[in-house]
Amino acid sequence: MDRAGPLPSAAPPTVMVWDPVVRIFHWTVAAGCVANLFIVEDGDLAHLVIGYAVAAVLVVRLIWGFVGTPHARFSDFVPGVRQLADYVKLLVQGREPRLLGHNPAAAVMMMVLMALLAAVSVTGWMATLDAFWGVEWVEELHEFTADAILWLALLHAAAAIYESRRHHENLVWSMVTGRKRA
Repeated sequence: MDRAGPLPSAAPPTVMVWDPVVRIFHWTVAAGCVANLFIVEDGDLAHLVIGYAVAAVLVVRLIWGFVGTPHARFSDFVPGVRQLADYVKLLVQGREPRLLGHNPAAAVMMMVLMALLAAVSVTGWMATLDAFWGVEWVEELHEFTADAILWLALLHAAAAIYESRRHHENLVWSMVTGRKRA
């Protein structure tokens, strides 16, 4: 029996963008920050272990930014000032292009978050040393950077949702699978 009607449309082709190192870094940092900010007690062994794990994946990601797959390399996505300004202008006009890798605004956010992760890691480590035990500015800087990471991560998540809707693709899922629409 012959059935009339449209054939189901095939899913659009996808390409691998985010390699396993990038995805493991992303989700390890996300889980580590949530755990250290909301679940474990400051100064507990679990807090320290999670902090060192985040610092370790940050070091791996920094190295991977120079030797990794094409979309993982800093040379692929870190924008110049002019490129960032042009992108932001188009974004404000609602005409920003869809990019396969990080867009310039996301790249800047990623670099700022990585710098804050480095700062929170270093100040957390410093707080464990006798030389800085109880030193107020170290503790305050550690707390400030942790809070800044939280707020910027929330902005990052909101931007990913906005971009997903704007460009009709699930960016959160692409960070799970590594694949984006071609």
